[in-house]
Amino acid sequence: MRLRRFALPAGLLTIIAVPSLLLGASPPREAAAQTAADPQVSAGQALFQTSCISCHGIGGVGTQSGPSLLGVGAASADFYLSTGRMPLPAPDIRAQRKRPAFDRPQIDQLVAYVASLGPQGPGIPNLNLAAANESRGGELFRLNCASCHGFAGGGGALSEGNQAPPIWDATPLQIKEAIRIGPGTMPVFGDKALSEEDADAVVRYAAYLGKPNNRGGAPLDYGGPIPEGLVVWLGGLGVLIGASVWIGRTK
Repeated sequence: MRLRRFALPAGLLTIIAVPSLLLGASPPREAAAQTAADPQVSAGQALFQTSCISCHGIGGVGTQSGPSLLGVGAASADFYLSTGRMPLPAPDIRAQRKRPAFDRPQIDQLVAYVASLGPQGPGIPNLNLAAANESRGGELFRLNCASCHGFAGGGGALSEGNQAPPIWDATPLQIKEAIRIGPGTMPVFGDKALSEEDADAVVRYAAYLGKPNNRGGAPLDYGGPIPEGLVVWLGGLGVLIGASVWIGRTK
């Protein structure tokens, strides 16, 4: 499941000592006015200036170390911050899931500030899992997601050293945000590709994969049909070889 890169590097830096030429242009006047009027946005700006500005620049306009955040929207900021993929310890390190660097109120403040920058990108999506069709979600998951994330959602290797992460640790909201923003190498699934109902169905099925209703047997780490078939073949060959040895000794 590809989106624009989003990075909020770690480290507390003093912006007074960083020349404005390295940080980019000044933020738009509209964003500055909104920041002054909204305490949540203002608090997010203060966090941004101590944790993110060295790579993303004043007002999130971007620098050589990090992309512009203008117009990325609330969903992108929330996904990367809540999954711990941002901030990065260094600009060139691949973003991976880890413990979030900020608590939930701080994430909400940063999301509010990033969402105030420039034209709006995707907002925080709504979820209606109670009405979602899990069976339909399974069909859509196998069609659109299983080739990268695996039939059981355990992730898998991609080209050029990339890795599709497992989805088991993701919350339903994070899964739907990923669908809409396409983090990393994952493609974006907009409303035309997946309607709200279909996206909710995929999220519900993905949540089921995190806690499947096993009906017996060994799950084999939920690796899908290939490891299951391999175990059957190896087990069957072992039984045949053992039977042949036993028959040979009894003669």
